Amino acid sequence: MENNFKRKNSSRSEQHLKRGKKRRIRKLPFVILAVILLIVVAVIYCVSSYHKGLEVAKQHNESPKIHKFNGVSKNDGKATVLILGTDLEDGGVSRTDSIMIAQYDYIKKDMKIVSIMRDIYADIPGYNSYKINTAYSLGGAELMRKTLKENLGIEPEYYATLDFKGFEAMIDELSPEGVPIDVEKDMSEKIGVSLKKGKHNLNGKELLGYARFRNDEEGDFGRVRRQQQVMSALKQQLTDPSSIIKAPKLAGIMRGYVSTNMPDSAIYQTGLSFIIRGDKNIKTLSVPVEGSYENITTNDGGAALGIDKKENKKRIQKFLDEE
Repeated sequence: MENNFKRKNSSRSEQHLKRGKKRRIRKLPFVILAVILLIVVAVIYCVSSYHKGLEVAKQHNESPKIHKFNGVSKNDGKATVLILGTDLEDGGVSRTDSIMIAQYDYIKKDMKIVSIMRDIYADIPGYNSYKINTAYSLGGAELMRKTLKENLGIEPEYYATLDFKGFEAMIDELSPEGVPIDVEKDMSEKIGVSLKKGKHNLNGKELLGYARFRNDEEGDFGRVRRQQQVMSALKQQLTDPSSIIKAPKLAGIMRGYVSTNMPDSAIYQTGLSFIIRGDKNIKTLSVPVEGSYENITTNDGGAALGIDKKENKKRIQKFLDEE
């Protein structure tokens, strides 16, 4: 099977052109902002600005749902957080279209991000096999934790969810003039906005649309690459001294849209360590890794990614544990 993976991986574009089912574009929050904001917020917590941010968040109709989550700390000097971008389907069913693992090492002072493609065909504990993002709809953050452990060997101790409205509000507060992005191609209004190729300053809605775009031959692979491009641009914005002043208000906005079991003490400890001494060059890994997947048709006729679980587990462990 592994030799078959290597042959099939020779041309990603050809693989994705062959997918039989046209995918519906879904709203996708670029949730890595949640972790970065949690870090920045820990540095300064001015009460007056914080309450102004809460007023913005109150415009959101529902408070974030608190999830059951049985993550266990390994006491290994690292904080590992499952980050989920959440949205509502028709009928009010909650879903996630973005799955990431963020790990901060308190000893080495570095941060790593694992981006997990939503189309991975996975065994979901207690259910049949589905695309991995289905685990959240079936059982929330806890079932997603179990699914990641079983299929990819990842065991996060914390979780954080952020919906797309919160992302837009925080971007517009962080950078009122927009975030500089080199848009790689023209993108249609199917993503909620119309973008032209070239360098532009994107507002929250536009940046969200750019990060979630997947209506081309690259599908999820291109989207993950653009997520990492947006993450790099946001890092530049967040390390600007003017952004620290805005952190309290951003915190208030975030509280209205983010659900997490990460205690304030852990947020504070991580924030101080990262801002004062941390390596700002965030390392990233996309899963499935190169040469470890093939396009498959599921039992219900859908398109998904069949992966070599053993190889991906090995590569993930090496990435998270390496020096």
